[in-house]
Amino acid sequence: MKTKPPIYVTMPSLPPLAEYMEILKGPWASGVLTHHGPLVQRLERELQEILGLEHLVAVTNGTVALQLAIRALGVEGEVLTTPFSWIATCSAIQWEGCQPKFVDIVPETFNIDVEKIEEAITDKTSAILAVHVFSNPCDVEAIARIAARRNLKVIFDAAHAMCVNYRGRSLLEYGDVSGTSFHATKLFNTGEGGACVATDGEVADRLRRTRFFGHDEEKQVVDVGMNGKMTEVHAALGLANLKRLEDVLKKRRAIYEAYRNGLAAVDWVSFQKIDPEAYNYSYMPVVFEDEDRLATVLQKLVGEQIHARRYFYPALNTIKAVSEYVVMPNAEALARRILCLPSYDSLSLEQIARICRIVAG
Repeated sequence: MKTKPPIYVTMPSLPPLAEYMEILKGPWASGVLTHHGPLVQRLERELQEILGLEHLVAVTNGTVALQLAIRALGVEGEVLTTPFSWIATCSAIQWEGCQPKFVDIVPETFNIDVEKIEEAITDKTSAILAVHVFSNPCDVEAIARIAARRNLKVIFDAAHAMCVNYRGRSLLEYGDVSGTSFHATKLFNTGEGGACVATDGEVADRLRRTRFFGHDEEKQVVDVGMNGKMTEVHAALGLANLKRLEDVLKKRRAIYEAYRNGLAAVDWVSFQKIDPEAYNYSYMPVVFEDEDRLATVLQKLVGEQIHARRYFYPALNTIKAVSEYVVMPNAEALARRILCLPSYDSLSLEQIARICRIVAG
């Protein structure tokens, strides 16, 4: 009997190789491979135009985007954040010498609970770093009101939030700075990469300086910086992928809807509460009634070479390397019961139906 090929939790969206190679002819001819070259500049311009943004700064990856945001805004001390996220959210805070302080989540949306933010604020708190989990917008208005009242900076970890519009504008435009990711697993990718989106021109200028060792436009070192530059090779992949962005968005939504229809009759799974028009469908999170059920389903999927993943497990507040344990009941309960099913452009409806049968079985 012929073995079915494995199905991975995600696969990168890739252009035809010939199109990518055509764009690479420029840097191969010029020898310019980095240092904010013409392809990086072009990618920044095109993304700003497509997304309706004023200040987008391309960087090495989404983690560096958050680190640069923290540095550019002068954040110190405690940073309020969510325990339900990828470890990079906390890594960026800690690498910049700040301390993550957790605020529990809303179980239905998976996002930080704005009703619990103010009680977590102390005289050491200088910023809120909230996550748009799986592209689901946080309560950005409530966070803005709290930040204004308590004189805090707002950074959004928007790693998942490419191409999400919220109330008439890009979700990346909210807060002081949003950091997004162009990693290979994301909706739009440059292989490795990311960007900072700033709402203030002076902050954007500082982001540009600090991604390039603190150099100003005259190449004088005027700030403490790092090497956070995107290369021309990565920008070329992004430019090639931009041509298919609308098609990728449509396919991801169709995949999500196929899963929802295929699992509609399964009464022991539930789904993230979303606004269908403010979501990019780049992930397929499913919440089980308990961890035992999840473990059983996961074992069955692995037996069929279907590689789902426990995003995000464990909850960050339970990791000793991050902080001393403080109970976060909603985040911990969700982390134990959530599984992301495979979702990528080339996944077929037949494969989705097969996965649904295994989950329901």
